[in-house]
Amino acid sequence: MSLFWSISLLFDIALVAGLIALALHVVVTRDGRGAILAFIAFGLLLGIGWARLASVDVALTEAAIGGGLTGMLLLRAHAHLARHAAPPPPVAPEPRRWLVPAIACGLVTLALTAVVLAFPQPAPSLAHQAVASLETTGLGNPVTAVLLAYRAIDTLLEKIVLILALVGVWSLSRDAAWGGASQLQPAVVPEPLVFLARVLPPFGVLIAVYEVWVGADLPGGTFQAGTILAAMALLVMLAGLRPAPPTQARALRVMLAGGPALFVLVGFLGVAVAQGFLSYPEAIAKPLIVGIEAALTLSIAGTLALLVAGPPDRAPEP
Repeated sequence: MSLFWSISLLFDIALVAGLIALALHVVVTRDGRGAILAFIAFGLLLGIGWARLASVDVALTEAAIGGGLTGMLLLRAHAHLARHAAPPPPVAPEPRRWLVPAIACGLVTLALTAVVLAFPQPAPSLAHQAVASLETTGLGNPVTAVLLAYRAIDTLLEKIVLILALVGVWSLSRDAAWGGASQLQPAVVPEPLVFLARVLPPFGVLIAVYEVWVGADLPGGTFQAGTILAAMALLVMLAGLRPAPPTQARALRVMLAGGPALFVLVGFLGVAVAQGFLSYPEAIAKPLIVGIEAALTLSIAGTLALLVAGPPDRAPEP
C-alpha cells in the first residue's frame, strides 16, 4: 500500500472517529450550548465526509445548512429559552435513562449495517439514466438536473415549505409587532464583528453569484448560494450596520415569494409549449433553469435569514 493511500485511510478513520465522538457528545452532554457547538462541528465534519465520497454538492449543503445555519437557529433558540425559561432542575444520572436508548441505537446501527452490506454489487442506481438525459436540459451537473428538471415538483414544494415555515415563525410575534422587524443587534457590538461585517459581504456576494452561475454545470446551486447570502445579511444585521427589514415591506415579500412564483409560472409555461407542468422546451431549457435558480437564491437567502432573525419584536413604523 502506497504512502498516499495509508495517509488517506488514516484520515478517513480519524474523520469517522471524530464524527462518532461528536455525535455521542451531542447526545450525552447536559450543557445545551456545548451540545449545539458540537452539533455545528459535527455538520462541518460531515461535510468533509461527503466531500471524501466525491459528493461535493451534498458536502456544500451539509456544511452550509446542516452545520452553519441550523446551528445558528439552535443557538438563537437556546439564548431565547435561557432568557425566558427557568433552568431545569438537576437530575442525577440513572443507568436506566441511557441504557435502553443505547441498546436501541446499537440495534438500529446493526440493522442498518446489515442492510447496507446486503446491497448487490454494484448497488442499484439511476445515475446512468440521469446522465443520459442531460442533453435534453442543456445542463452539465446531474444534481441540478435532478433538482430542477427530473424532480422539479419536489424542489418547488421544498421552497414553498420554507415560506410556510417563515410564516409560522412570524405568527409567533405579538399582535402589536406584526409586520414589524426583528431585533438582532446585541447591546454591545464587538469591534471585530463590525470589521468582519464590513469586509466579508462583498466576497460572500461574489461567491454566491459564482455558486449560482456554475451550479448548472459544476457543484453549486441555489441552496448553497442562498445560505451564503443569508449569512452575509445576518452578519450585517448583527453588527448593527443595517437593521432587520420590516416583515410588512412589499419589496421583501416580493423577494420571498418571487422564486417559487417564477417556478410555478415556468411550470405552467411547460403545459402550453412542452410536455406538461414543469417541462421545459428543450431549446431554452438551460436559460429557464438558470433564471429559476437565480430567483430561488434570493428567496432562499431572505427566508433563511429571517428564520434565524426570528419573529418580529418591534412594532412597524407608521
